Parts: sequence; C-alpha cells; structure tokens
Amino acid sequence: MAATAPSDPRPLVGEPLSLDLLNTVWTHEGGRQDLLTDTEGLAVWLAANGLDDRFGADGATLEHLLSARAALARAVAAPGDPAAAARVDEVLAHGRIRARLTGEGPGEEPEFADPAWGAAWLAARDYLRLLATAPARIRRCAHEACVLHFFDTSRNGTRRWCSMAACGNRAKASRHYARSRET
Repeated sequence: MAATAPSDPRPLVGEPLSLDLLNTVWTHEGGRQDLLTDTEGLAVWLAANGLDDRFGADGATLEHLLSARAALARAVAAPGDPAAAARVDEVLAHGRIRARLTGEGPGEEPEFADPAWGAAWLAARDYLRLLATAPARIRRCAHEACVLHFFDTSRNGTRRWCSMAACGNRAKASRHYARSRET
C-alpha cells in the first residue's frame, strides 16, 4: 500500500513554477509559514509541481531550492537590480538547455551536472520565461499583509489579489467597515 503524500497547505497553488516557489512562504493568522522547512515540505512542493518523479526530496535539493527562492524573491522585489540578477544567474549556472531533434521535431531538454540543482534551475529558468512573456504581469498581492505572488492572466491585466475570495474580500470588508464607521 503506497503512502499518500501530505496535502499542500498553501493558500495559493498553481502559479508558474518560479512564483509557486516564492509562494512556499505565506502568512496565516499574522504568522509566517514556510513549506520548505524540511524535506517533507519539499516532497509536497515537488509533487504539487509534477517534479517528484524527476528530483529527490533530499537535503541537497532543499538547500539549492532555498537558494533559488532567495534569489527569485530578490529579483522580483527589485527588477533590474544587478545584484539580484547575479543571484539568479548563479542558480542558472548549474544547468543548461540542450537542443535536440525528436520524432516530433525540434526540442529542448534541460541538463544538470548535479541533479540536486534541477528543481532550483527549472524555477529560475521559468522566471526568465515570465520576464520574456510579460514582466509587468508578475505581481505581488495588493493586500498589505499578504506576501504571495501571481502571474496576472486576466484579459485586461488588472488582477490585484492573489485570491479574490481571500485578500480581495478582506480589502472590501475593510473599506466597508471604514465607511460604516464614518457614518
């Protein structure tokens, strides 16, 4: 009988890999939560992103993923900062893309000298993809107490909240409360 993986406790999942890595840190009832405090949390994150069959949930992978998360957090917080870019580049130095010709045509395959860098490298590479696609749509939730990030896929590019049901609703409730106190 196979053991079932623990469920993912994070409030926002399903974002692109780089932002999903940033979202392994969140706040809950005023306290900071971190999924990547141990290899069990790493296993949850790898499974949530379909990477559990490619990379092991071991200490080296966790260490490299935490390094990538710190680099990405700095790059997202300070776009254009050369020091932040250098930290992302340090992660990217641990892998490369190998061009291939497959039965379906041209293809690309990531390669890593050390497989423990694989998940971290893929997250950093994904950030480059988002920057090339639409850098202005990489956003942090507009709620002042929220630390989550998302890639705005709305038609007009006007999404402000990680979740309308959570942060968006809290903001609406706060505005309503402020208006009702004024009257």
